[in-house]
Amino acid sequence: MSVDAPPPVSSHSEATLDRGRAVTPAELRWRADWIRLQTVQLIDQAGVGHYSSTFSCAEIIAVLYYHTLRLRPAEPQWPDRDRFLLGKGHVATGLWPVLADLGYFSAEWLTQFGKIGSPLNDHPNMRLAPGIDFSSGSLGHNLSVAVGIAYGGRLSGRDYRTFVLTGDGELQEGQVWEAAMAASHYRLGNLVAIVDANGFSGAGPTSAAMNIEPLGARFEAFGWRVAEIDGHDVVALTRTLDELPGPASERPICVIARTRKGKGVAMMEQAPQAWHLGLLEPKLREQVVAEISGRMRRW
Repeated sequence: MSVDAPPPVSSHSEATLDRGRAVTPAELRWRADWIRLQTVQLIDQAGVGHYSSTFSCAEIIAVLYYHTLRLRPAEPQWPDRDRFLLGKGHVATGLWPVLADLGYFSAEWLTQFGKIGSPLNDHPNMRLAPGIDFSSGSLGHNLSVAVGIAYGGRLSGRDYRTFVLTGDGELQEGQVWEAAMAASHYRLGNLVAIVDANGFSGAGPTSAAMNIEPLGARFEAFGWRVAEIDGHDVVALTRTLDELPGPASERPICVIARTRKGKGVAMMEQAPQAWHLGLLEPKLREQVVAEISGRMRRW
């Protein structure tokens, strides 16, 4: 499953990875496909996992961790780090390789993914894995937690930002909208919600279960600043996150990233629900690996 790596986009030797690190669009596209390839490998090893949900947010994770977030991988609890909460926690499979690459833990940990006693599982656990700011399980609670963390930053006089990645199906939970209301009430401009709006939840199209559109107008009605972009366009993602108002601003920000569930693998894009949770048989796995790695060589 190896492909030639691009020039490094992380600097493991630096004490602090500052915001807005230099990286080219080609490197970020490569990194997003690398996340997809690593996801295939980890799911194959675990015996089951979430493909299409992880693939829809691969570019978002790549841009956040290789360009946007202020981090100290060698010091996961550094008080001034930017926080990241994975609301759609079932896509942690795509986050583990990134954290290992940045130096939060040894890459050897990846070989234990999904095994009993492993710190790396299908959902992140803040008590087991470095680099996880809050755990995930039942979806819908992490925006509320992010509001508390952002408010805590304000009270302590720190300038970190708190980012939370949600799915659009997750927005059907009432707790999310209570959190949205609280965020604007407390004027938390240091809070950034990124919605992976791929149009599906585990049960099918989000519109069939409970319509949440128009997303932008709904967040604006709750007092948020909204940007709506193509969530697979790494240039649009980097530009939008580079242009965020300062953490001292007073309106929380929602980035609605329009994505495609299963992005990057043709058969999964055509049948996204079928690959929400599953396992590739060997022949299909070879085809998927060939499709992704072939594209990576072109980046």
